[in-house]
Amino acid sequence: MLKFTRSVMAAAIGLSFSASLWAATDLTVYTALENEQLKTYKQAFEAKHPDINISWVRDSTGIITAKLLAEKDRPVADVIWGLAASSLAVLDNQKLLQTYAPEDLEHIGDNYRDAANPPAWVGMDVWAATVCFNPKEEKKLNLEKPLSWEDLAKPEYKNRIVMPSPASSGTGFLDVSAWLQTFGEEQGWNYMDRLHANIGQYVHSGSKPCKMAAAGEYPIGISFEFPAIQLKRQGAPLEIILPKEGLGWEVEATAIMKGTPHLEAAQKLADFSASEQAMQLYAANFAVLANTKVPAPHTELPADYAQRLIKNDFIWAAENRDRILSEWRKRYDGKTQ
Repeated sequence: MLKFTRSVMAAAIGLSFSASLWAATDLTVYTALENEQLKTYKQAFEAKHPDINISWVRDSTGIITAKLLAEKDRPVADVIWGLAASSLAVLDNQKLLQTYAPEDLEHIGDNYRDAANPPAWVGMDVWAATVCFNPKEEKKLNLEKPLSWEDLAKPEYKNRIVMPSPASSGTGFLDVSAWLQTFGEEQGWNYMDRLHANIGQYVHSGSKPCKMAAAGEYPIGISFEFPAIQLKRQGAPLEIILPKEGLGWEVEATAIMKGTPHLEAAQKLADFSASEQAMQLYAANFAVLANTKVPAPHTELPADYAQRLIKNDFIWAAENRDRILSEWRKRYDGKTQ
């Protein structure tokens, strides 16, 4: 009996030791990716690295950025996978990011990565400003289809437009920073004053305005291309309008948090994010990829889509982010819901 008991104990110890060897590393990953993307990206990475488990913390760009800054003395995140480059530049200025050169860095375009070597962040894809327009509501309300940003400031669109708040949405911030860069600061704020008269409400999500336009809640939603493409493919009554003055845009990027206790696992995720396999996942959602050699055809967008992106100064946007948001809140925050 004693011999049997010892054998059972030895087997149990062996199993416990074996399990400890194969225990998955839990990686806390902060993200502003759309909910529809999380499952696919997580499954692809974990299939390649079954010893690593991703635990998502997801919210809009502004909220995730504020959370990371609030936690700077005691970071919770190990990795950031899918956050605006302008937000990551703010975090880098606070010395919160661990520089790292992922395996496929040489295939990433210079415009889509941090300029330092090794970089603090590396791009995944580009998302850009898009106007979602509901032609059914156009007929019902006798509206003309807008073709430019300037058109959206016309009095006929009073209370007909919904857009994301730049204080909580990365899409909202890229809109505001792009207007200031495109029109100049004085004319940019003047434009937003006129646009504000036509805004029904500001919301906390970059994709929500497009969904609201598709549902007929508003005829016009200022959003970005991912929800517009997905909703059109689902049969929603939407037209995708790319304003003729040019499109504000952002790089969605990946970074490692400095001081993570899971550095090796974090580096594996950074390697995966920059890989061709990951780029093919991003290509299902976005037309411009950080690895420009990976094709990303989208029949819903014109062939010259990439040429419609404005010249965007991420460093300027990051350095002036607090000032821009403070001024925006002072002028317009009363319509945020």
